[in-house]
Amino acid sequence: MAVRIERQGKVATVVHSRPEARNAMDPDSADALTRAFLELDSDEDTAAIVFWGEGGAFCAGWDLKYAQAFTDAGRFESEIVERLAFPAADGTTPRGPMGPSRLEMSKPLIAAIEGPAVAGGMELALWCDIRVMAEDAYFGVYCRRWGIPLIDGGTVRLPRLVGQGRALEIIMTGRKVAADEALRIGLCETVSPKGGARAAAEAMAREIARFPQGAVRADRASAIAGHGLSIQEALRREWQRGVHTIATEGAAGAGRFAAGKGRGGDFSEI
Repeated sequence: MAVRIERQGKVATVVHSRPEARNAMDPDSADALTRAFLELDSDEDTAAIVFWGEGGAFCAGWDLKYAQAFTDAGRFESEIVERLAFPAADGTTPRGPMGPSRLEMSKPLIAAIEGPAVAGGMELALWCDIRVMAEDAYFGVYCRRWGIPLIDGGTVRLPRLVGQGRALEIIMTGRKVAADEALRIGLCETVSPKGGARAAAEAMAREIARFPQGAVRADRASAIAGHGLSIQEALRREWQRGVHTIATEGAAGAGRFAAGKGRGGDFSEI
């Protein structure tokens, strides 16, 4: 099975396992990944999700061996243009070519990146909230060489992370972006030793998962949805998302503080 879910308490790790293809994406994997993330987003027992590619590669992009079939114009039209049209004729949003890239998740999502996260694989990493990279991992719009554009959110999400000029330079040159540079420019949030990205991502996920989740999700949603809004509109939506959480989780948390928990910025016992 190319996709599986492994659980540790409230943390779930989605594992993409096509190591023989450096976890390049084919339609079966794209469908399976989409189903896995939808399942976890609706699962009440899951608080945080890690996305990891097994075998030393996060994802080498779209499987170009499969893409060769699209020299048949009719097949390309039916399998890609019609099946993945955005939005679909019925108004729904189909999966992206790389699978879950069009999903709007409600829970924290952390990419654990070993080796290459290139072309569409880079777009999947950008789809996540946080990126943990091994020290030898790297990004790159490697599809630049083959005349394949970014159609899984790369041109939307990359400028929001690193700014338009830097994003355009990375996109148009297709060059390799190593982990140390990614950390410096805001393309990843932390760098781990080689082979340690999954463990570091899961440790971060466990830290997030132990907090009251209503407030975590409200703040996450406000930070993501605020792009492009006026300050006043963003403030209004932040208020609407957060105010009712204060009356439930916040009141209970204040009670724990009054009873002596968490004093002096102590996060160890909450």
